[in-house]
Amino acid sequence: MDADVDAYIGRSEQWPDEMAELRPILLGRGLTETIKWGKPCYSHAGKNIVIMQEMKDHLALMFFKGALLEDPEGVLREQGPNSRSALRLEFTSVQDVAGLADTIGEYVDEAIDVEEAGLEVEAAPAPALVEELERRLASDAALKSAFESLTPGRQREYNLYFSDAKQATTRETRIDKYAEKILDGKGLRDR
Repeated sequence: MDADVDAYIGRSEQWPDEMAELRPILLGRGLTETIKWGKPCYSHAGKNIVIMQEMKDHLALMFFKGALLEDPEGVLREQGPNSRSALRLEFTSVQDVAGLADTIGEYVDEAIDVEEAGLEVEAAPAPALVEELERRLASDAALKSAFESLTPGRQREYNLYFSDAKQATTRETRIDKYAEKILDGKGLRDR
């Protein structure tokens, strides 16, 4: 058991009992625990398998490559509309965790097998850039070069954020606002 995870659970005001119930199930499958991205994360042979995420209305146990799991119980849920590989289990009580203990263990075992087999989730097709971003990149070589230097995930996040605006003027304003961050090689949420 990792002392940092102990401390994290000790500070939790939302789901400490549920996390405490999950922990021995995960550790019992040979996973190593640590804090990554500010949350309890469990790995096998250096590969991330699951992470606990405290949400307002539930505790999530997110499988990094959940899309590659079979899910015969039909209990895995999508992370969101733009997530391709991660799927999660959701808990609202210690009884939820206890009731799914065997399933959790089986899914962890399968996730480990997925990692050991080297399976990868198929890459998402490159989304078409929102029209306003396309025009701006065509007229600003430095911004285009900087945008293309970003990781595919950062490019996608910017494009999704810009395209989410309903009006063209709002999309253009967003592009103007974030152009400097793009030029600095930073992602949308980077400081």
